[in-house]
Amino acid sequence: MIDVVINITLLSFLAITSVAIVRMTNLFAIVMLFGIFSLLSAGLFVVMDAPDVAFTEAAVGAGISTVLMLATLALVKRPQKPHYNEAPQAHRAWLPLVVVAVTGSALVYGTWDIPGFGAPDAPAQTHVARYYIENALLETGVPNIVTAVLASYRGFDTLGEVTVIFTAAVAVLLLIGGRRSKPVVKTKDEGEQDEA
Repeated sequence: MIDVVINITLLSFLAITSVAIVRMTNLFAIVMLFGIFSLLSAGLFVVMDAPDVAFTEAAVGAGISTVLMLATLALVKRPQKPHYNEAPQAHRAWLPLVVVAVTGSALVYGTWDIPGFGAPDAPAQTHVARYYIENALLETGVPNIVTAVLASYRGFDTLGEVTVIFTAAVAVLLLIGGRRSKPVVKTKDEGEQDEA
């Protein structure tokens, strides 16, 4: 019973945070709310007995992403303002709303055939999980089954995921921390010497 209350509470907080993100205009507050959203998602993953996914969400979603977005905001010196003679126009994005609604409906429709959470007759429980439980320690020598799956059975896949995250982080840091060349300004004396 307590798990249901925790799940509903976390899901409610996620919904409230996402509505607040959509309605806000202050970029700093939006970045902070994105960090809160990631932490709430990590909490939901912990309740669902997925601590490895929760750790990744907390580290990447709430940690690295929030720091990178705050660093990006720090590089932006001034907010963009409309010209003095332009009236603000109402923006109605119907096409993106339709695309999101259709995609969301397709995702919800696709989840109807998924077995219930922790169902004993789910394919993952009847085939793969039993094999990992019985053979992981013997084949890999790692006592933690989750670590054995991620580091040994799915070693190339996990290495690929880590490589993608590392490459993305390095690319963003290079974009943020790249040196800007200063424009060359000619003085009046240099201009006269060039003409002579």
